[in-house]
Amino acid sequence: MKKSWLYALLSGLLLALNAQATETSKAVVIYDDKATDVAAAKLSTAKPNDLWITLADLKAATGFVNKPQGVCRDELCFPLPKKRSAEFLQTQSKTKWFNLTEFARLINQPVAYDAAHAAWYFGQRSEVQNSYTKNFQAPNFTLPDKDGKLHSLSDFRGKKVLIVTWASW
Repeated sequence: MKKSWLYALLSGLLLALNAQATETSKAVVIYDDKATDVAAAKLSTAKPNDLWITLADLKAATGFVNKPQGVCRDELCFPLPKKRSAEFLQTQSKTKWFNLTEFARLINQPVAYDAAHAAWYFGQRSEVQNSYTKNFQAPNFTLPDKDGKLHSLSDFRGKKVLIVTWASW
């Protein structure tokens, strides 16, 4: 009777461990348009497209380092939610691993994953993307209104303008 109970307990533990198992392999991380070969990467079976890399590879690929105040690069720091720390950082066999895709979700950074090439592309955060249009100015043009009066875009500088266009093709 004791053996069957022990067997059931061990089987359950093995199943639980296998559910969290990860495979270690090589990967390519493209961050800030720079490709970095990562020698040790883990894919979580719970979230198959999540990329776990070592803290050394985190710094090499992204320039970010893990500090007590969060994940930082130069003056830019992103605090990690304390209640979710296991989603970002794990230690296995004395190696600290960082979930780069979970971090991307935290900072609203788009990620594309190519399984065939084991490559992850991390796009610009939305704050950075939106800063590109900050200094954008549309070229000036002049068009007639329905009464034939000419109006230039520059006449409306500093005001919000809605332009409605239509084409028959």
